[in-house]
Amino acid sequence: MLIVGSMRDFYNKLCLLILEEHFGPLIKCIGNNLLHGTKTLRAICFGTRLPLAKVKEGLCVLIKYGYVTCQQIEEDDTIEYSLDHDKIIMILRYPRYMFFTKTYCGDEGEIMLEEILKHGYLTASEVIIKTYKRVEKASNKSDEDVSLPNLKDAFELLVKNQFLMRSVSFDTAAKETEKPDYNLPELDLRAIHYMMQGQEADPGDGKVYWKVNVDRFTQDFRDQIVVSAMTQRFNDSAGKLMRQLINLMYVRTASWSDTSNPIPYTEIKEAVKKLDCPELEQYLDQYLQMMEEDSSQFVRRVGDSGGGQYSINMKNAFKQLAWVTLENIVTERFGSKAARIFRLVRMDSGVTLEQIQQMAMIPAKEAKFFAYTLVQENYIQIQELKKGGSSAVDSRKASFRFCIDLPTVVEMEMEHCCQALYNIIQRRSHESTSNRRMIEKQLRVQILSANMREHGATEQQLADIADMMTPSENEQLEKAQKAIKGLAAAEFHIDETLFLLTMYVRYH
Repeated sequence: MLIVGSMRDFYNKLCLLILEEHFGPLIKCIGNNLLHGTKTLRAICFGTRLPLAKVKEGLCVLIKYGYVTCQQIEEDDTIEYSLDHDKIIMILRYPRYMFFTKTYCGDEGEIMLEEILKHGYLTASEVIIKTYKRVEKASNKSDEDVSLPNLKDAFELLVKNQFLMRSVSFDTAAKETEKPDYNLPELDLRAIHYMMQGQEADPGDGKVYWKVNVDRFTQDFRDQIVVSAMTQRFNDSAGKLMRQLINLMYVRTASWSDTSNPIPYTEIKEAVKKLDCPELEQYLDQYLQMMEEDSSQFVRRVGDSGGGQYSINMKNAFKQLAWVTLENIVTERFGSKAARIFRLVRMDSGVTLEQIQQMAMIPAKEAKFFAYTLVQENYIQIQELKKGGSSAVDSRKASFRFCIDLPTVVEMEMEHCCQALYNIIQRRSHESTSNRRMIEKQLRVQILSANMREHGATEQQLADIADMMTPSENEQLEKAQKAIKGLAAAEFHIDETLFLLTMYVRYH
């Protein structure tokens, strides 16, 4: 993602805060030194004033998780390190990765993904062993449900769905240019069983490491946004049809192409038949026509052969979604009247103030106020209409037109998102730190209560343990937990907006 202007400052601050929250001050210090370009090991030591051993330790961590890449310079045989800002921001989306994986691959798949996210990369046998121990300890499932063959199937399902891919992130390569590798080695479950008992054995996957395929999740989230937009615009059947069109797009088109190759009507019809959705199957032609004629132009008819051919325009889809997002932001910040003016300027770029006052259907004084408020907040730009032969003396009489520079406004809103995320994370950290004593006390009470319950404690004994937390402490803790929960929800929604705008920038 291209980052320009003042947005880089907020983006960098957010990256550093995320690194500090998840890895500590040492990693933050090294990350801060790498924010503004590639550097050698010696330059990092000089810039951070840290001992060589500490810098090497920090770089190992950053490389392991894929946040730093290294490249060997042939001229002087040195190695340069560079920071990947975008991957650091994606840490905010890890909970969504896990929830998405749980939906498609079950609880075991979610745990496996979490383990790999925690460690950067692991072998398949290590993932299976760690997952087995966690499931066995934390669940009431039968031995059959947590058997090694079932966990092996769960891991294979993750790879089949391309949620995991082979990792070469520890090689000295600035970019992974090779095609992703999803080939699974043959695992020896008996050897894994011996390893779980503390014995040495060869499971058959030595040095074959796996990491999370971030690009796949990015594609899935992108597709979810488009399907959700079509569902909200029409109904569930339209959303299901959009999902099938996207699935068919992957068969014949590169994942990140602006526009898909033509999709034949016959293939669409066959895909819809498998859905068991009678309404969509019966009115398929009408749904396709409705989507084709819709102003959003997500889907376009590009040919008539074989009953028709259709194409998905992802580039245009995210342009329209960016417009809708900005319009909603204007509505929330300035009200519906300002949004009406914003929409008017969008539809008629080059409109003058007089035209706005006439067409906005609000009092002229209010129209002028909201128009210049939007200009002041940089949602609308002003261009002077110069008349031929006019002199500097007549400049006071010059007329102006209003327009919207979409890339500029999107960049500004991305900056706002980064700033808001930074503030939310800071506030959440403050709430957790200031209430740490009570949080730890509540945890001790819960552990003590659970232990006593296991040993057959009476209800009175359990009540006495619960009374260790005073009413005022419970009230304050509940208030803090509610605030933290609200901040987490706000972080989720703001990151969704940031992701959508990032997709617009990616396509444009």
